[in-house]
Amino acid sequence: MKFVIERAILLKTLSHVQSIVEKRNTIPVLSNVRIEALGDGISFKATDMDTEITEIVDAKILETGATTAPAHMLYDIVRKLSDGSQVELTYPDEKGQLTISSARSKFSLSTIGVEDFPVISGDKLPTSFVMAKDELKDVIDRTQFAVSTEETRYYLNGLYVHAKKEGANNVLRIVATDGHRLACVESPLPQGAEDLKGVIIPRKTVAEIRKLLDDNSVENVTVEISENKVRFNLADITLTSKLIDGTYPDYERVIPTDNDKTLELNVKELASAVDRVSVVAERTRAIKMITHPSKVTIMTSSPDLGNASEDLDAKYDHESLEIGYNFRYLLDILAEIKGETVRISFADGSSPSVIHDTSDASAIYVLMPMRV
Repeated sequence: MKFVIERAILLKTLSHVQSIVEKRNTIPVLSNVRIEALGDGISFKATDMDTEITEIVDAKILETGATTAPAHMLYDIVRKLSDGSQVELTYPDEKGQLTISSARSKFSLSTIGVEDFPVISGDKLPTSFVMAKDELKDVIDRTQFAVSTEETRYYLNGLYVHAKKEGANNVLRIVATDGHRLACVESPLPQGAEDLKGVIIPRKTVAEIRKLLDDNSVENVTVEISENKVRFNLADITLTSKLIDGTYPDYERVIPTDNDKTLELNVKELASAVDRVSVVAERTRAIKMITHPSKVTIMTSSPDLGNASEDLDAKYDHESLEIGYNFRYLLDILAEIKGETVRISFADGSSPSVIHDTSDASAIYVLMPMRV
């Protein structure tokens, strides 16, 4: 195998594939990236046995062949080469290693044979549909923050995606919750996704595809799903992942339908006030919202640090109530409100709050109260 490639192209590709590779591996080959010079391009592949990424890029191919080399080390080497340089990769050299040459720099890396490299992709996935890249980015951004990181409830460690009949319309619904907050977002149902019963896409896979969407010029993404796998195709990049094998809870039961007290106020003013008051709440993360007619007070107190409060104008014409929140959870939700105003509805100070973007009915957020 021998080829010459632009450093910028190689660096971008290695940044994608090394992101999949875990820093510590008990199986040595999983620390490596598989590199294969084909007749029409160079294929780079990496996996952690749950997720696999393949990217094909152009290069000047002098000899075909394949090997695997340490992913993170190769990435670091290329990252430190000169901008605009050409990089030559040769395997095997006289010592059976992979040689990386650029200008006056030369590196030799130990390799592992491609026959030991595992592959999790290859089979055809029956459900297939196309989503606009911007639409996919949007639904991920509006839900990803609420995915649980608690490994004991592994079935919450991803996005739950399913087709849903909502009134006269069919929608694709994306849900995330960690038990403290819930994000539920709807998107027009793509053709081909009508029978999607419900799958849980792992947190790591969601984070990886989100990074790839930012780093890719494609307009549409093909999504393929089976009972245990999901695959995203972005032109020359393919990301395949196992799904979480578990039953997602009945999230609709925790979305209140009888919150009769409604507060409406400017989202930027609320987020700024919460952010300022939270300086005193860094240890407890607890703030209190006190509603009054036409006004709301955001406050917190700490025996060690002091007190903070701020009043905001608001639309509110019910009896006054007090409710506590984790300020980080509230700020995460407010960051995804696209309109100028946000609507928060309550039943009382100890029940979950429902948060809506007044300009967009496709998303609903639920936030559990916090004892303050």
